[in-house]
Amino acid sequence: MKAIVKKQPGKGFVLDEVEIPEIKEPNEVKVKVLNASICGTDLHIWKWDDWSQERIKTPQIDGHEFVGEVVEVGPMVKGLKPGDIVASETHIPCGVCKQCKTGKMHVCKNMKILGVDRDGVFAEYVAVPEIVLWKIDPSIPKEFASVMEPLGNAIHTATAADLRGKTVLITGAGPIGAIAVQVAKISGAATIIVSEVSEYRIKMAKEMGADYIINPVEKNLVEEVMNITNGDGADVLLEMSGNTTALNQGIEALTNGGEAAILGVFPTNPVPFEMNTAVFKNITIHCITGRKMFETWQIASEWLRTKKIDLSKLITHILPMEEFEKGFELMNAKKSGKIVLKISE
Repeated sequence: MKAIVKKQPGKGFVLDEVEIPEIKEPNEVKVKVLNASICGTDLHIWKWDDWSQERIKTPQIDGHEFVGEVVEVGPMVKGLKPGDIVASETHIPCGVCKQCKTGKMHVCKNMKILGVDRDGVFAEYVAVPEIVLWKIDPSIPKEFASVMEPLGNAIHTATAADLRGKTVLITGAGPIGAIAVQVAKISGAATIIVSEVSEYRIKMAKEMGADYIINPVEKNLVEEVMNITNGDGADVLLEMSGNTTALNQGIEALTNGGEAAILGVFPTNPVPFEMNTAVFKNITIHCITGRKMFETWQIASEWLRTKKIDLSKLITHILPMEEFEKGFELMNAKKSGKIVLKISE
């Protein structure tokens, strides 16, 4: 089968012929991959940055966000059958640790990640445990289904706080930040302010329905938020950028007693942080990773099925698998929303 592979250390991937995976465990499901979308994690691996060099073992198939059709099931699989359309949770939990046993599978201590710790889904077929697969309603467009995983990130972040009637500041309008605009609207936010420096992403945030968009390179973000809120500040910060300046400006722009939900992953550790500001403002901070398994998947499914969320403006490019390099170049240049690769028909 065809697959997009990190064959050796260094920048880029290659399109290669590899063996079709087979079911090895009784609870596994073999899936024909239809569409797969490019994620920021994939971009890190494509660039071969410090994180990738420490984490990725080559050769390995990349990718983790996908929708596909079940073609074969193991003898212990109970909820799926050939012909079912499924999306997949990226995080494969062990099922036996304390977190898994207490309803926190998304932070499993022994987590394995598709396309990071094992072969991923930029391939015509993949075999994964049944526990991570989510059956898709036939009415949901397959392109939308392929980005349900990042949609889940946005839902997890935006629902960490009660947004009803609130002023929400979103720092970073990459694909997940842009989705969060719609999620915040559905969740009852009164006013949505977005901070973003990329002109392409500023346009995307407008199309997704942001009420105000501030370019912090051109204007003082904190002052602008205070002007919009009559000096009160934002009620909730959704930090999606992974940029230290954006994080700290977001904390400064919050009202006393406000809440911050932080999804962004920062390039260095430790991160300089306005701790005294957060303390004296009595800020509540939620640190977000992944999606709740499977609470946010259920919410995403229903919002897509009932057309409460429209991802058509978010998915800016649909490319054949063979043009994956173009997709990564666009994403690296921040000239795209979500990019979907068509793997199979």
